[in-house]
Amino acid sequence: MLEYILRLLILLPLVGGMAWGSIWLWKRVQMGVPLTGGAKQARAVEMVGVLPLGPGTKLAVVEFAGQQILLSVSRGQVTRLADNSQGDFHVG
Repeated sequence: MLEYILRLLILLPLVGGMAWGSIWLWKRVQMGVPLTGGAKQARAVEMVGVLPLGPGTKLAVVEFAGQQILLSVSRGQVTRLADNSQGDFHVG
Protein backbone atom coordinates (compact mmCIF):
# COMPACT_ATOMS: atom_id res chain seq x y z
CA MET A 1 0.00 0.00 0.00
CA LEU A 2 2.86 2.39 0.81
CA GLU A 3 4.41 1.72 -2.60
CA TYR A 4 1.12 2.62 -4.31
CA ILE A 5 0.86 5.92 -2.41
CA LEU A 6 4.46 6.83 -3.22
CA ARG A 7 3.87 6.16 -6.93
CA LEU A 8 0.71 8.25 -6.79
CA LEU A 9 2.52 11.16 -5.11
CA ILE A 10 5.23 11.11 -7.77
CA LEU A 11 3.21 10.41 -10.91
CA LEU A 12 0.15 12.58 -10.26
CA PRO A 13 2.06 15.92 -10.28
CA LEU A 14 4.09 14.70 -13.26
CA VAL A 15 0.99 13.90 -15.34
CA GLY A 16 -0.69 17.14 -14.23
CA GLY A 17 2.38 19.15 -15.24
CA MET A 18 2.50 17.46 -18.62
CA ALA A 19 -1.19 18.22 -19.20
CA TRP A 20 -0.74 21.88 -18.21
CA GLY A 21 2.37 22.15 -20.43
CA SER A 22 0.54 20.66 -23.39
CA ILE A 23 -2.35 23.12 -23.06
CA TRP A 24 0.06 26.06 -22.68
CA LEU A 25 2.03 25.00 -25.77
CA TRP A 26 -1.14 24.44 -27.81
CA LYS A 27 -2.43 27.93 -26.96
CA ARG A 28 0.87 29.55 -28.00
CA VAL A 29 0.99 27.67 -31.29
CA GLN A 30 -2.73 28.25 -31.96
CA MET A 31 -2.35 32.02 -31.58
CA GLY A 32 0.74 32.16 -33.76
CA VAL A 33 3.13 33.33 -31.06
CA PRO A 34 6.74 32.45 -31.90
CA LEU A 35 8.20 29.82 -29.59
CA THR A 36 11.74 31.26 -29.65
CA GLY A 37 12.58 33.55 -26.77
CA GLY A 38 15.65 35.12 -28.37
CA ALA A 39 16.22 38.66 -29.56
CA LYS A 40 13.32 40.23 -31.40
CA GLN A 41 13.91 40.47 -35.13
CA ALA A 42 12.66 43.38 -37.20
CA ARG A 43 9.88 42.15 -39.51
CA ALA A 44 8.02 43.79 -42.35
CA VAL A 45 4.70 42.48 -40.97
CA GLU A 46 3.84 42.41 -37.26
CA MET A 47 0.82 40.75 -35.62
CA VAL A 48 -0.91 43.34 -33.41
CA GLY A 49 -3.78 41.19 -32.14
CA VAL A 50 -6.00 38.19 -32.85
CA LEU A 51 -9.61 37.54 -31.84
CA PRO A 52 -10.88 33.98 -32.35
CA LEU A 53 -14.49 34.00 -33.57
CA GLY A 54 -15.12 30.27 -33.81
CA PRO A 55 -13.57 27.05 -35.06
CA GLY A 56 -11.17 28.01 -37.83
CA THR A 57 -12.10 31.72 -38.03
CA LYS A 58 -10.34 34.73 -36.53
CA LEU A 59 -10.11 38.48 -36.80
CA ALA A 60 -6.53 39.70 -36.93
CA VAL A 61 -4.90 43.11 -36.92
CA VAL A 62 -1.50 43.25 -38.58
CA GLU A 63 0.85 46.18 -39.01
CA PHE A 64 2.47 46.59 -42.41
CA ALA A 65 4.30 49.62 -43.83
CA GLY A 66 3.24 51.80 -40.91
CA GLN A 67 -0.48 51.08 -41.12
CA GLN A 68 -2.72 48.60 -39.35
CA ILE A 69 -4.89 46.26 -41.41
CA LEU A 70 -7.92 44.30 -40.13
CA LEU A 71 -8.10 40.80 -41.63
CA SER A 72 -10.66 38.03 -41.56
CA VAL A 73 -8.83 34.70 -41.43
CA SER A 74 -10.60 31.41 -42.09
CA ARG A 75 -9.32 27.96 -42.99
CA GLY A 76 -9.24 28.60 -46.72
CA GLN A 77 -9.17 32.37 -47.06
CA VAL A 78 -7.73 35.65 -45.79
CA THR A 79 -9.78 38.79 -46.50
CA ARG A 80 -8.80 42.43 -45.84
CA LEU A 81 -11.72 44.09 -44.09
CA ALA A 82 -10.38 47.54 -43.22
CA ASP A 83 -7.27 49.65 -42.76
CA ASN A 84 -6.33 52.75 -40.79
CA SER A 85 -4.60 54.69 -43.55
CA GLN A 86 -6.74 57.75 -42.75
CA GLY A 87 -6.05 57.70 -38.99
CA ASP A 88 -8.85 55.32 -38.01
CA PHE A 89 -10.16 52.06 -39.42
CA HIS A 90 -12.00 52.51 -42.69
CA VAL A 91 -13.60 49.82 -44.83
CA GLY A 92 -11.56 49.16 -47.93
